[in-house]
Amino acid sequence: MLDLAFSILAADFTHLAEEIATATRGGGTVCHVDVMDGHFVPNITFGPPVVAAVRRITELPLDVHLMIEDPDRYIGDFAKAGANWLLVHQEVCRHLHRTLTSIREHGMEPAVVINPATPVETLIEVLPLVHHVLVMTVNPGFGGQSFIPRCLEKVRHLRSLREEMGLHFRIEVDGGIGQDTVADAVKAGADLLVAGSAIFAGAGQQEATERNAREFLKAAQAATQMQA
Repeated sequence: MLDLAFSILAADFTHLAEEIATATRGGGTVCHVDVMDGHFVPNITFGPPVVAAVRRITELPLDVHLMIEDPDRYIGDFAKAGANWLLVHQEVCRHLHRTLTSIREHGMEPAVVINPATPVETLIEVLPLVHHVLVMTVNPGFGGQSFIPRCLEKVRHLRSLREEMGLHFRIEVDGGIGQDTVADAVKAGADLLVAGSAIFAGAGQQEATERNAREFLKAAQAATQMQA
């Protein structure tokens, strides 16, 4: 099953409810929320209050990506805000197993993220714990960056490990994913597809946003059919 996780980082914040509804009509099935603290990444975005606001305007799963230092401090806050899936970076968690376990204990599905320079091997011991693994296909911190093709080797590696270990975690990709790159990501094994600037067309462009989502999914599904 393929899921379009539309990233609200690229949405028009003055009409966020309408933007989310439009992306959903286009076929989006997950709402991706990028949380940045200006320390782990050179940008500042949202916190728990925005997640709580988004929770009130959509019933879709909220895929909350913490690009922050010391994520353990905020697990409870994001649980209360209504996050469904909470993603933490391998690079900042000193005790990754403990962090993922805490996320589950707070009623959310735990997920782990790796940056382009982080090997998949660092995750092997926690793969049985996670709902999904997010492979960053750009360096985190900003939207609209160019896709790094070599990162798809990690997706292939994770797919092989999933089969070898008899696990069921999903594989997510984020960064530069658009109609020109989504097919390669799907063929490599990704089934959770984060896209922002490739979906949201800008203020007052609801028809274009909905069309972008549909065409994105069409390209992703065509790649799946080619594999069958």
